[in-house]
Amino acid sequence: MSIDILLVEDSQDDAALALRALKNDNPSLKVLHVKDGAEAVDYFFAPGRLIDSRGLPKVVILDNKLPKLTGPEVLKILRSDPLTVNVPVVVMTSSSQDSDVSECYRLGANSYLVKPIDFADFREMITLCSRYWVSHNVSMTN
Repeated sequence: MSIDILLVEDSQDDAALALRALKNDNPSLKVLHVKDGAEAVDYFFAPGRLIDSRGLPKVVILDNKLPKLTGPEVLKILRSDPLTVNVPVVVMTSSSQDSDVSECYRLGANSYLVKPIDFADFREMITLCSRYWVSHNVSMTN
């Protein structure tokens, strides 16, 4: 199954808000939500999973603070494999700490977004992010 966005988010509330905003903006958008870093890695590399460049998402929206494997750990794994090295990864998190930002960019994040508290601002941010990465960006994985 080919998807547009792999949403990696452990907060059910944030995931529900993101999914609702994305679907309201573009009902044909194919989004897969996984709840932790291990599920994200399994999407790409689980034993028996035969994924090729046609099955790669157009973008991964990745929370930073995740159970099982953190966002930076997921980034490190994705950037270490030739199949996933060029998959765009947007870190979307509540942390604006300089150390978190620099670590994610050092590990290969394409963008780092801090989640706004206000729902309207959050909806606008994720909608614009989706439009850019899914509709406008020309990726090396296409």
